[in-house]
Amino acid sequence: ILTRSDVIVIASVSCIYNIGSPIEYGKFILSVQEGMKIKAKEITMRLIELQYERSEFEFKRGTFRVRGNRIDIYPAYDDIGFSLTIENDKLVKINHFEPISGKLVIHPRGVTKGSGLIIYPAKHYLMDKKVFKTAEQQIRDDLKSESDALKKRGKIIEAERLIRKVNYDLEMIAEVGYVNGIENYSRYFDGRAPGGAPYSLLDYFKQTYGNDWLLFIDESHMTVPQIRGMYNGDHSRKGTLIDFGFRLKAAFDNRPLKFEEFYPVPSKIIYVSATPDEWEIERSKIKDQRSKKILGIVEQLIRPTGLIDPEIIIKPAKGEIPDLIKEIEIRAKRNEKILVTTLTKKTAEDLSVYLKEKKIRASYLHSDVKTLERSDILDNLRKGEFDVLIGVNLLREGLDLPEVSLVAILDADREGFLRSYTSLIQTMGRAARHITGQVIIYADVMTKSIVKAVEEIKRRRLYQSKYNKKHNITPKTISKPIRERIAEFTEDDEIRISKGKRTIKLKEINLNGLTPYDKKKLIKKLELEMKRQAENLNFEKAIEIREKIRELNS
Repeated sequence: ILTRSDVIVIASVSCIYNIGSPIEYGKFILSVQEGMKIKAKEITMRLIELQYERSEFEFKRGTFRVRGNRIDIYPAYDDIGFSLTIENDKLVKINHFEPISGKLVIHPRGVTKGSGLIIYPAKHYLMDKKVFKTAEQQIRDDLKSESDALKKRGKIIEAERLIRKVNYDLEMIAEVGYVNGIENYSRYFDGRAPGGAPYSLLDYFKQTYGNDWLLFIDESHMTVPQIRGMYNGDHSRKGTLIDFGFRLKAAFDNRPLKFEEFYPVPSKIIYVSATPDEWEIERSKIKDQRSKKILGIVEQLIRPTGLIDPEIIIKPAKGEIPDLIKEIEIRAKRNEKILVTTLTKKTAEDLSVYLKEKKIRASYLHSDVKTLERSDILDNLRKGEFDVLIGVNLLREGLDLPEVSLVAILDADREGFLRSYTSLIQTMGRAARHITGQVIIYADVMTKSIVKAVEEIKRRRLYQSKYNKKHNITPKTISKPIRERIAEFTEDDEIRISKGKRTIKLKEINLNGLTPYDKKKLIKKLELEMKRQAENLNFEKAIEIREKIRELNS
């Protein structure tokens, strides 16, 4: 962001969290150029200031090593290493290489500009020693007043804990310029008043581009409420730490932006949502003075595949399960998949068991299912290992399953969050990836949400059908490859790792063939399986997996 103008950043709502001043961060970089006069010692000293560790044996992110007249750097923020060759106090060559194999490569994202290179810090929040000297006295003054206040309240242990914690942190910052949790003192270092808005990722755009940048808020009907709620959640957690003497009150200012602080920062915002809230709609309306029309809101109803929204069928809730079974059997014969949404986790589990008793291949998915296992369940549905997936809220949005031709909504007339207009529209959309997509709504009463959702889908279908006819478009089902798994656990408890079109056994894993990212994912997968094997009393298998995890971590 600070060095180029062709930047797209994909972030979560955590982008409104405190990350320090962009001006201060810009001071902590190492800029080198081929042909420049510089000593190897100057580079290594600067790398240490940027919190890189010298490591001759374990070359990992955030480290560097010296090999004769060459300095190898593994950035904390990249998968590609940098190699600087120095001869006679002159930087003669900058290369990129794969950290594991050492093979020279061309950087895929063009980090270098010409023959130059900018290296950013290994830790995000660093401290200028001049700034620290000014801030240190303020911190000590606050430490005295807050520890005295704790003692007056009879919290002697908490006061002593706070004194030790802050003194240790100050000593570490004075010696090495960094300590874990340094961001909790950011208010002093940034020169902000208590309660002042912190610097966030948005300020880095503001600093570099002024108002010449654009913010997209995806799934705005969910994201905007999250932005509203982040401050209160963070403040509550910090309050507990402060009450027990783990932090100074300044930690309250290491926080996300309040909503009223966030909203004025970006000058241009585009809200993206299939079901926008009234708040986004009202703020997007722009009245054209000439035509008096309302502008600023654009609908995207046409899909590149020509698919139209699914057909809606309404059936009585009485006898919904026998009818659902008939519909499932019809589609299972055509090798099509079915999603069923219920109101509770227990109902989803019970219905899954019931369908299995009826010789229907079914599974369930809800928030109690571990995150890493959810994607495997969805992949198994697509692969045809079962035909019906039953869920509660996780089947509502964000799933792209082209094999699903039917979505069944049980108890649709139970008005509430899971059966609101927004939820119904989102759930119905799961059947919009298949050319024969249908939605069956089981309800005895036509609630306002059902009526509104059905009318909206009918409106979209009419527009899409007319467009396809006008432009001679033949709809076709989405084609989407099934992702390749990093680790796969088979029924005989043999662990296999995907490698191209074949799989290899646990003991045959070639550690040199895995990227750091793949190693991390594989370790998480193996840890889950190790716990599962231990819970099933398969201790020998759990020990085997544990040893492989240790090998991956070494």
